[in-house]
Amino acid sequence: MKGIFWATVASAMFGVSGTVLQFISQGQAIPTSWFLSARTMGAGVILLIISFILYGKKTFAVFHSWREILWIVAYALIGLGANLLTFYIAVQSGNAAAATILQYLSPLFIVLGSLLFKHERPLRSDLIAFGVALIGVFLAITRGNISQLAIPLDSLLWGIGSGITAACYVVLPRPLVRDYGHAPITVLGWGTFIAGIVFNLYHPVFMNMPPITSTLIGSMATVIIVGTILPFSLLLYSSHFAPSDVISIVDATQPVVTFILSILFLSLKISVAEVIGSVLVIVAIYLLQQGRRKIETQFEKQ
Repeated sequence: MKGIFWATVASAMFGVSGTVLQFISQGQAIPTSWFLSARTMGAGVILLIISFILYGKKTFAVFHSWREILWIVAYALIGLGANLLTFYIAVQSGNAAAATILQYLSPLFIVLGSLLFKHERPLRSDLIAFGVALIGVFLAITRGNISQLAIPLDSLLWGIGSGITAACYVVLPRPLVRDYGHAPITVLGWGTFIAGIVFNLYHPVFMNMPPITSTLIGSMATVIIVGTILPFSLLLYSSHFAPSDVISIVDATQPVVTFILSILFLSLKISVAEVIGSVLVIVAIYLLQQGRRKIETQFEKQ
């Protein structure tokens, strides 16, 4: 119960961050490139400082071989950096609730990637999950009316891109943690920091800065601390009390919190069809995860 509680708090924090992202991207005159440069560099520096306090010189062990360097750079650019970019633009051009639901499809894209690149046959539970998810996404983005979209087409496409890059964000750091034994917070810190360097090469933080106001400072602090550092730390903490399969069940807290906050503070008008569709997407991901865990459990027993 202690692990589930802190994992739920972490997922809720991600949901709060998504709502604040919509406020920043639509309510503040902030260039996308500047925001991404400031967010990634700020979060990366803080995470690396925490990693150095916890692990000392081991923080730099990710650069011991070219293979590790290639993995961390791929994670920083294709996974983390690309995901932050696609999700932000999806929120900016649409809304945080729809973007969160589309990003939440990342486990389905992981299964698709395994099918395309590893030629792994999908499980029966995978096919059921795909069908339920497709129905859910259809209802969520059309409100049940096929002739119109609830969000702009570009937001839909960027949201799908966010789901794909979120899958890369999950898959790419695994070898660094599993095979090379690097701490997850160290991998996240270097990935965020490297992404920050790339974003700053395109738009340095000190150039064309928006007006520095208390609202901007508060929003940026919320995204960096509440949306990155605290939830990730809490997820690590919760893993000491509950297994990952139990913790992952509460992932659904994130889209639920984003929907509620968007309705309360961003005047989001949502239809019954959108609610049903979003619930179906959450159920689909749950079915997908549960089906694969049963197979893994049976394999371990054999």
